[in-house]
Amino acid sequence: MARQEQTDKRTQHDAPLIPHSEPAGGTGSLEAAMMLEKNPFKRFFKMLGPGLVTGASDDDPSGISTYAVAGASLGFATLWTALFTFPLMAAVQLICAKVGMVTGMGLAAVLRRHYSRSLLYVAVLGLVIANTINAGADIGAIAAAINLLIPVPIAAMIVPIALIILAVQIWGSYQLIAKTFKWLALALFAYIGSAFFAKPNWAEVLKGTLIPTISFNAQFLSTLVAILGTTISPYLFFWQANQEVEEEISMGRRTLAQRKGATDAEMKYAAWDVNIGMLFSNVVMYFIILATAATLFKAGKTNIQSATDAAQALRPLAGEGAYFLLAVGLIGAGFLTVPILTGSSAYAVAEAFGGKYGFDKKPQRAKLFYGVIAASTLVGMLINFLGINPISALFWTAVINGFLAPPLLVVIMLIANNRKVMGDRVNGRWVNLLGWATTVIMFAAAIGLILTWGQ
Repeated sequence: MARQEQTDKRTQHDAPLIPHSEPAGGTGSLEAAMMLEKNPFKRFFKMLGPGLVTGASDDDPSGISTYAVAGASLGFATLWTALFTFPLMAAVQLICAKVGMVTGMGLAAVLRRHYSRSLLYVAVLGLVIANTINAGADIGAIAAAINLLIPVPIAAMIVPIALIILAVQIWGSYQLIAKTFKWLALALFAYIGSAFFAKPNWAEVLKGTLIPTISFNAQFLSTLVAILGTTISPYLFFWQANQEVEEEISMGRRTLAQRKGATDAEMKYAAWDVNIGMLFSNVVMYFIILATAATLFKAGKTNIQSATDAAQALRPLAGEGAYFLLAVGLIGAGFLTVPILTGSSAYAVAEAFGGKYGFDKKPQRAKLFYGVIAASTLVGMLINFLGINPISALFWTAVINGFLAPPLLVVIMLIANNRKVMGDRVNGRWVNLLGWATTVIMFAAAIGLILTWGQ
C-alpha cells in the first residue's frame, strides 16, 4: 500500500514530464481517428492540418512577389535555396508545433508564464506591426490579382475583400476556417502548373537546383536575405503553436491539463503534417522562381516589382494559361494568408495579456482576440488608401521580421530544451542542430540586411 502511495505521488509529481499514454480526446482525437480509418488515402488527409496550412500560408503574396523577383532578376541562380531552406523551416515549425502540443499553450502564453514579460511585449508588438503591414499589402495584392482577371478597379475591391475575410474569421467556426484553409492551399498548385507553361531548359534548371550559386554583390545578397526573411517568418512560429492548441481543443481537450503532453503517435503525425506542409511550401517557391526565370529572365524583363507584374509580363511569353494560373494562385494565397497574419497577431496579444482566445470562442467571450483581428484587418485595409507604396510596405515588413526572427528563434530553442517546460519532449540532437543552425543563419540574414540596406 505504501509503495502504491509512493508511486501515485511520484506519478502526480512527474505528470508534466510524462507524455500522454493514450488518446486524451477519446474517440474524437486524431490518434483514435487515424486508428479507425481504414482507407489509406483518407487517413493521409486526416493527418494533414496545421502544418499544411502553415506551409501554404508561407507562400503569401509578398513571398510570391519575392520569389518572382528572384527568378526574374537572377534566373535559376536561386533555385537551390528551396532545397536549402526546407530542413530549416521544417525543424523550426516542428519545434513550434511540439511546444504547442506538449505545453497545451501557444508561444506567447509560454513566454508569459516562463520568461521575461519585457521580451514578450517587445516580440508581440513587433509581430503585430509587421503582420498588419503585411496583411494590408496582401489585401492590395488580392485586389490587383482579381483585376488581372476581371476589369474592376483595384480600389473598389479593397473594402469588400477585407470585410469578407473579417466576416469569415468572426462568424466562422474553427472547423470551417480550418477546412477552408486546406482548400485554399490547393490554389498554390497553380504556380506549379505555370512553370510547365514556361517550357524551361531542364538542364539549366537541374544545375541551378543542385549547384548553389552565391554572388557577393548587393543585388544577390539582398535577394537572398529577402528569401530567408519571407520563408522563415515570426508569424508562422506563433500560428503553428496556436493551431496545434486549437486542434486539441476541437478534439474536446478544453482544459490546459487535458492538453498537456503528447503521445508518440501524435508527435509522429505532427512531424508528417509539418514536413509535408513545408515541402509543399518550398515546392511552390521553387516553381515560382523556375517559371519567372525561364521566361522573364530569359527575355530580359528583369525589372519587376510584384507578383502581379510577373503575371502581366508572363502573358506574352508563356501564354494565357500561365497568366491565368498565376493570378488564381495569387488570389488563393492572399485569402489564405491574411487571416493567418491577423490571427497570429490576435493569438499573441490575447495570450500576452491573459485573455481568452481561439476561433472556437464566440466574439463576446474573446473580445480582445477578435478585436485585434478586426483592428489589424481594418488598419491593413486603410494602408491601401494612404498612398503608401506596397513595395515599400513589404520592405519594412521584411525589415521588422528580419530583426524579430533571430532573437525569437533563440527563445524558441531555449523553450524547446527546457525540461521544466517540455519535460521528456525536449529537442533531440538533430532537431537541435537544425534549429540552432537556422538561428545562426537568420542572424546572418539580419546582418546581411543591414549591410545591403539602400544598395
